[in-house]
Amino acid sequence: MAAGTMSGRGRQFAAAALILLAAAANAEPAVRTVEQVDLKRYAGRWHEIAALPNFFQRHCAWGTTAEYTLLPEGTVRVRNACFERDGTESSVEGRARIVDEASRAKLQVSFLKLFGDWRFWFGGDYWVIGLDPDYRWAVVGHPSRDYGWILAREPALDRDVLSRIAALLKEQGYDPCAFKMSARDAGTVPPATLCVAASGVR
Repeated sequence: MAAGTMSGRGRQFAAAALILLAAAANAEPAVRTVEQVDLKRYAGRWHEIAALPNFFQRHCAWGTTAEYTLLPEGTVRVRNACFERDGTESSVEGRARIVDEASRAKLQVSFLKLFGDWRFWFGGDYWVIGLDPDYRWAVVGHPSRDYGWILAREPALDRDVLSRIAALLKEQGYDPCAFKMSARDAGTVPPATLCVAASGVR
């Protein structure tokens, strides 16, 4: 073989390396949490404003809330509640534990309790990726971007706030238009998506 030529296997290896480099260059950056969460301020009741549709909330029709209570042992009691289409309230209780002590913005939530203990090996990641300085609203994400929620202390947020949150989600690699707006009560028909609500155009 003459100098400077490449075997068939070598060409395949080089092509594969180029593909991997291109994929790495085009890969989305990792989801980032906020720098710090004061869990004492974060505790309390939150209203779901919008969320990425998921199978475990498919029964919820309106009035979805999350309530967090700090416990003496350092975990957080989680109570999620909503109303089904027939007006029945549905709720579930779980526990959250802190994963990142430095920021307290990464938690893991479990709703599985066996033999008196919460089993976090079946838990889900709960990352605070956006937070109002006054703790009036929060954006919860997941490292896979498969889950996401917009929460607020009040049942609704102004359009300009929704617009800022949509921009934040886009910066984090989420599609804001995939977030479905949540109904506040049985008689409310919200805009279909966060994009629609942020733009003000129905």
